[in-house]
Amino acid sequence: MKSVIETEHLSKWYGNVLGLSDVSLQIESGITGILGPNGAGKSTFLKLISGQIKPNIGTSAIKGERIWNNYRLFSNIGFCPEQDAFYEDLTGWQFMTGLLRLFHFSPSERESRAREALEIVELMEDKDRIIKSYSRGMRQRLKVAQAIAHDPEIIILDEPLNGLDPLGRRKIIRLIKTYKSEGRTIIVSSHVLPEIEAMTKRIILIHQGKIFAQGDIHYIRDLIEAHPHIVSVKCSDPRQLASKFIQEDFVLNVNFSSAEDTLLVETNNRDKFFSLLPPLIVKHNIEVEEITSPDDNLQAVFDYLVGK
Repeated sequence: MKSVIETEHLSKWYGNVLGLSDVSLQIESGITGILGPNGAGKSTFLKLISGQIKPNIGTSAIKGERIWNNYRLFSNIGFCPEQDAFYEDLTGWQFMTGLLRLFHFSPSERESRAREALEIVELMEDKDRIIKSYSRGMRQRLKVAQAIAHDPEIIILDEPLNGLDPLGRRKIIRLIKTYKSEGRTIIVSSHVLPEIEAMTKRIILIHQGKIFAQGDIHYIRDLIEAHPHIVSVKCSDPRQLASKFIQEDFVLNVNFSSAEDTLLVETNNRDKFFSLLPPLIVKHNIEVEEITSPDDNLQAVFDYLVGK
């Protein structure tokens, strides 16, 4: 699959503060998650690839065309910023139709597009309220609405789930997945890793302005051989299992939950662990209720990388 967005040695600094350092990436269509703590460089990266700020070093391109100062590309990009940037005394409807006017849509098309976008984010009932009266969640949904109203091929969302209640988050996640099915390119940033995990397995980890890792979450896990894994086994006789596993060289530690019905095994070789587990269960007639890997997620990988 051809890349939609490419960057080469992309770097940006603000005075003596480094925002982004030597980032070379290729982003394909579909959903790509940009993950990192606050201040990691996520917003700087998104502003660079959307043409809002000029890099100090390096280039960014969309389908081979450089982004900076290339105004023809901008109409094909939808951007939802992390920070609010509203005209507070306008109503939601005035804000939406005013922005759509900048795209030279006709009055009737401006109204139909604004109505469709506001309906998608469920703000039509509040369209005539002034924005300064909107709640944080409503403001967030309005930012998403303005990013999608002109039907862009590339949608860039900076922390789009901030301020939303659980139902609102699920709806935005579902919307993002819908756009993926339409063949669009969606780039989503967050410092809350499970949010991205609910949308995509294609991730880019950023910390202190640099790329730590990128790819499928399971691919990244395989790259980190030294990263220990914790496996939780809730069963009828966890102490019997513990006595067997503690003898194995691939088991680093065993422990029990506070209820003492769950064995926690820390291992540096999950394949060996799971090959040994079934025979032990059968041999000792142990009833197993649940087997989980509480650290088999993006948070564990990120914490490990940053710790390194």
